[in-house]
Amino acid sequence: MNIAFNKPYLTGNETNYIEDAVKSCKISGNGKYTQLCQEFFQNKYGFHKCLLTTSCTDALEMAAILIDIQPGDEVIMTSYTFVSTANAFVLRGAKIIFADSNTAHPGINENQIESLITSKTKAIVPVHYAGFACDMDLIMELAAKYNLFVIEDAAQSIDVYYTSKDGTKKPLGSIGHLAAFSFHETKNIISGEGGMLAINDERFAARAEIIWEKGTNRSAFFRGEIDKYGWVDIGSSFLPSDIIAAFLYAQLECMEDIQQKRLANWQYYFEKLQQLEQSNKIRLPFCPQNSSNNAHMFYIICKNLEERTALIAHLKSKQINAVFHYISLHKSPYYADKHDGSVLPMVDFYSDTLLRLPMYYELERSDIDKICTEIEYFYSK
Repeated sequence: MNIAFNKPYLTGNETNYIEDAVKSCKISGNGKYTQLCQEFFQNKYGFHKCLLTTSCTDALEMAAILIDIQPGDEVIMTSYTFVSTANAFVLRGAKIIFADSNTAHPGINENQIESLITSKTKAIVPVHYAGFACDMDLIMELAAKYNLFVIEDAAQSIDVYYTSKDGTKKPLGSIGHLAAFSFHETKNIISGEGGMLAINDERFAARAEIIWEKGTNRSAFFRGEIDKYGWVDIGSSFLPSDIIAAFLYAQLECMEDIQQKRLANWQYYFEKLQQLEQSNKIRLPFCPQNSSNNAHMFYIICKNLEERTALIAHLKSKQINAVFHYISLHKSPYYADKHDGSVLPMVDFYSDTLLRLPMYYELERSDIDKICTEIEYFYSK
């Protein structure tokens, strides 16, 4: 029996809420379910304002507009990330300054950031890879010291908490000035495609809503705050259909159950594969002390590219679909000649060695047993 890499989980109410949205005759953006989802996040996590978007990419593009990225501005981020993290700022004319990854995990090497800051630096974009938090204390200190914006790429980080140096716990996405989340079908909480911009700095709240509504003050008009609306800023059609929001709301209602099942699967993987790590065959995910774990993904680190390629082939021969992840953005066909030439050994290491194993709600322990048995067999040879 084939074990898929990912399988979208349906809670049971998705189609009911979609039907309700359709019957309400309000299926374009910013309807009943859009508002329910936004209120859910604001109430649960304390974000100042939330705006659903059609993707995490859109949320990042909104963030780039909000901080007024101009041609020549520099934005610091890790090279080990999805192309959208960089693309959102490149579209506004920014130069991306790539930092290396951490030695313990694929997140940005926070200790390298300060050396990359110049008079042109406008923002730092920490990517919380696999849902594990970057060192947000250090990043926010640097942002304050050099008057920079921080935009959290929290695509994989729903329901993760960060413990600050003073002991306070804050949800990821609530610490930077802005944050972008994803509800793509590979994430914990899904709507097929979909995302959200979290606005934590209230000076961006009013303008964000205008950018979200194609550069118009249409939302204020529908709230009765103005007698007509018009084109007042740049923007685009970033808001999703209420049908997408209806699907998402059904998922949010079941978040606790989804998270518990994923965490149980993650922990079972970790226990089953610990012996291979102890015998120095593989590395398992590293969760920083100041971060909780949302079980977004389970990955292993192989020794080199050849070993990973062989392991993928072996698992595929046993009908197990495991996949590698990002290719170094600084070596990509588009950006290679724009990169400053700095060597990023840890980014290249993870690009060659990180392997993501199947992870989804309906993954059974028997599936994980089979996957781990085949990995153990591979390394026994």
